[in-house]
Amino acid sequence: MSHTECDVAIVGAGMVGAALAQLLSRANFRVALLERSGLIGELDSADDQVRVSAINPGSERILTAAGAWDAIEEHGVSRYLKMVVWDARSSGGIAFDCADLGATHLGSIVANGLVVFALHQELRNSGVQVLADSELTGVDRDRAGVTLTMSGNETVRAGVLIGADGADSWVRKELGIERRSRNFNQLGLVARVRTEQDHQQTAWQRFLATGPLAFLPLFNGDCSIVWSCEKNLAHELMALDAADFADKLAGAFEYRLGRIETMGPVKSFALASSLSCRYIGERTALVGDAAHVVHPLAGQGVNLGLVDAAAMTEVLVEARAANKDIGGKLTLRRYERWRKGDNMAMY
Repeated sequence: MSHTECDVAIVGAGMVGAALAQLLSRANFRVALLERSGLIGELDSADDQVRVSAINPGSERILTAAGAWDAIEEHGVSRYLKMVVWDARSSGGIAFDCADLGATHLGSIVANGLVVFALHQELRNSGVQVLADSELTGVDRDRAGVTLTMSGNETVRAGVLIGADGADSWVRKELGIERRSRNFNQLGLVARVRTEQDHQQTAWQRFLATGPLAFLPLFNGDCSIVWSCEKNLAHELMALDAADFADKLAGAFEYRLGRIETMGPVKSFALASSLSCRYIGERTALVGDAAHVVHPLAGQGVNLGLVDAAAMTEVLVEARAANKDIGGKLTLRRYERWRKGDNMAMY
């Protein structure tokens, strides 16, 4: 039987959980990170890089503070300078240019797998204790702290437990927190493509009657496409061979970047959104997708989660400096008030 003592126990080592662990460790908290599959050791050039996120400048600063942004840039990011959005059913459209805002760029398109990989590499060199190869089986909270039990007779004792374990959060279920959910009856189709014309460091999005279609610029000249559509149409599209799918894709995009010259494998994921009714419980809090899942339309899911991580870090640092209980209700309530309103508005 092994036992771990820490200030903060985090469940989930995805982008938000790993970033939070890094931020807290750099603020000299004793952190235990529970991730059953452990840390990833290498970046899969295929599956790990199909899903991408539009990281805004604020999130870039958070990832820099977590020590991961330099490694992310080394592997390749695409800073987009413009955004163009138009509607298939009308003449409506809008465009943004970073030059009009006095900014160097609007954001960066980064593979989700690359963000996780860079954070995990930093975690290997940090003071964070990563607990893997075991499954959480129970949690017991009292006035002094939280005790987690895991298969293999492992236990973890912490001042506060943070659930960063995704939309199907084990921590949220253990807390008995209800959530509002919406199933859009849609799938998101993602793939990497090479277009006939240059993407011009621009994020493109066209609103179709069946859902939005986005072409996001990648550093090597490719685009990452995200095509949100009703399930029946999605299944029809995925049944096509690569050439026919490419023709349908270019047509749906009005050939704005010409024809599709090359096309990678098409992946799909269900589109849904949810919002937890509460973000906190006794000595426990939720961050990222465990607390809120938004439609990928605006590309803000990861950004919201990273702000959760930064806000939680600031709240805990200030509570410790004031000799307050980092897992106390007043401390965690401050985090909930800070983040729930913003996340609800985006939801």
